[in-house]
Amino acid sequence: MEKTLDLQERVALIKEAILAHEETDPVAIATAVMQTPFVRPLGPEHHFLDGACFLKAFSNAGGNLDIHAALEEMEKRSALMPDAMCAYWGICGANASLGAALSILRHTTPETCSEEYEDNMRFTASLQAKIARLGGPSCCKRNAFLALVAATVFANDRYGVQMETSFPSCPYLDEPTFCIREKCPFYSKNAKE
Repeated sequence: MEKTLDLQERVALIKEAILAHEETDPVAIATAVMQTPFVRPLGPEHHFLDGACFLKAFSNAGGNLDIHAALEEMEKRSALMPDAMCAYWGICGANASLGAALSILRHTTPETCSEEYEDNMRFTASLQAKIARLGGPSCCKRNAFLALVAATVFANDRYGVQMETSFPSCPYLDEPTFCIREKCPFYSKNAKE
């Protein structure tokens, strides 16, 4: 019988997979890592994966960042995020993950009084509104793609990096079985070429 991985084991494998990528497109990194057997269609491992892929792409694009320290901090912060945040807390884990990644980049804390603090809050508020407009049910892949595209545009504008961004055609149709299909911007008929 095959052993079921716990969240900590999944995160360790995800971190190892992310570190092997040299792309400057966080969506490309996330898509590749999502196709591994240790990433489930839905699950709290996405709370680490989304922000970590963004941080790695930022680092690969020449962003000033100690990627190993950043991923360690991302792991600590994502461990605080409960499963099914979208349903139980009213905030998507992808949004919280990218908010954590941005705060790691800019070293913001609850005591920070700066434009970066305000920018991060405005970004996550805007992203949460986009996710909310799509409605439920939850899809970790859809919300990750949406969050990563938005965060890349934001970081390129604010932080002097030139990360690439792709707008994927979702390879996970019908996984989960409650896919919103045509309502999703990443559904194959809707995705930008």
